[in-house]
Amino acid sequence: MRLLHELAKIDVTFDDPHLVSRAGLVPVMALAQRAGLDDLAGEHVRISQPCGVNAQVKVPCLVAGMIAGADSIDDMDVLRHGALPVLFGGIRAPSTLGSFLRSFTWGTVLQLQKVHREFLAGLAARAPLLPGADVLAFVDVDSQQKRVYGHAKQGTAFGPAKIQGKSLLLRGLNVLAAAICTPLAAPVIAGTRLRGGNAASARGAASMITEAAGTARAAGCTGTLVVRMDSAFYGAPACRAARRAGARFSVTVRMDPRVRAAIAAIGEDAWTPIRYPRAIWDDQLRRWVSDAQVAEVEYTAFTSRKGQAITARLIVRRVKDLSPQGQGELFAAWRYHAIFTDSPFQTIQAEEHHRGHAQTEQVFADWTDGPLAHLPSGSFPANAAWLALAAISCNLLRAAGCLASLACAKAPALPCAGTSSMSPHGLPGTAAATSPSTCPRAGTASRNGPACSTPPPGRLRLRPDQPKPGHCIPMAHASPGSPPTGTPPRTTGQAARQ
Repeated sequence: MRLLHELAKIDVTFDDPHLVSRAGLVPVMALAQRAGLDDLAGEHVRISQPCGVNAQVKVPCLVAGMIAGADSIDDMDVLRHGALPVLFGGIRAPSTLGSFLRSFTWGTVLQLQKVHREFLAGLAARAPLLPGADVLAFVDVDSQQKRVYGHAKQGTAFGPAKIQGKSLLLRGLNVLAAAICTPLAAPVIAGTRLRGGNAASARGAASMITEAAGTARAAGCTGTLVVRMDSAFYGAPACRAARRAGARFSVTVRMDPRVRAAIAAIGEDAWTPIRYPRAIWDDQLRRWVSDAQVAEVEYTAFTSRKGQAITARLIVRRVKDLSPQGQGELFAAWRYHAIFTDSPFQTIQAEEHHRGHAQTEQVFADWTDGPLAHLPSGSFPANAAWLALAAISCNLLRAAGCLASLACAKAPALPCAGTSSMSPHGLPGTAAATSPSTCPRAGTASRNGPACSTPPPGRLRLRPDQPKPGHCIPMAHASPGSPPTGTPPRTTGQAARQ
């Protein structure tokens, strides 16, 4: 047996007009409507070009496509597979959505980012997104060099990146993002900004911190707020912006001569062992016997900037530099990692909190495995709008997971709406009933299938509380209330577009 077609020429499509290929979109988009995504888009996004009309319809379409697994404009056609147009109204073609994205300017991208911030506050009011935010919350600011390959993309340039521990230059666009989390909650995205590929990491960080801190407060973070950053953001503007926003800062320090001198002045009796990989608890000494130790000293940073010096805590973690296997140790050698912070917590707690900043890499990994696998347009504002929409979709998935279960609340925010299929007359998670037909509506033709016939006479009739054939859940302007009931999934179908 041999394959008769080249794999590159095979296009897998869900073309069964009797089934819904992305049943998981129903509760997710219902949550989006109740949080006011369509109303916010219609209120704030105002594009003057002809292709920019009906933002209240096209923005939810793009978000729904990303949740369904689309990572390019052409993949938005997944919303028209099977009987999805029966459940959702206002679905637009990929070409229409692409023209809508290309009609964005930098000013209208800022309008879309405002939608993102207010939508996050709406989600936080309807789902337990950030438990414990009334006590302690963190804002993590970081950047990512997003590699692109198209030579016609606006703004692309070579910028620094690190892959598998190696520093190199990548041609692409630079993403600046801020995420909010708590010790009990997975991160949600507070703000995004697309920059040229050769942009320095700290460029625009001060305004991003101010914006993200305001978003965190609007999302219910009424307790202590700590802004965490890596060494690329070590500077007076970022630290002062955190203080102006009413937050604390915790930033990794670059090891310059002044910092090295401050570390060398720490006495040996000031170091405290901490719980670290391969640490052992000694019952007699009542302390950790560890290869890592922590100490603290007061430090004044940024003295070279007139009037911008900041005095705070320099917390240093040192890790024993292990000798090669089989080689004896003449004396202990240490590697030092310092952070500059005004955190109100104890030394060991503040140092442990700062190490949690590494989870922003998981946020970028979720993006890369999801809607940000590509920056699909040659237009820079279009890609910036795509980035903001990707952040909206990630937050929406996180909120849906928090409402589903504790395990889903911390699961990676990957596209998950394509895991089930159902009859268009039955919504997942509703009471069981028998549906008389699996067709979208009698006598109508599907885009990818033949015309549907009337229900066979031997089937049971619908109950009065069931939706009639052809019932739609619009992408925008849905009336509030509970979703209609219907039949459970009748069969399992594989829905994919590659």
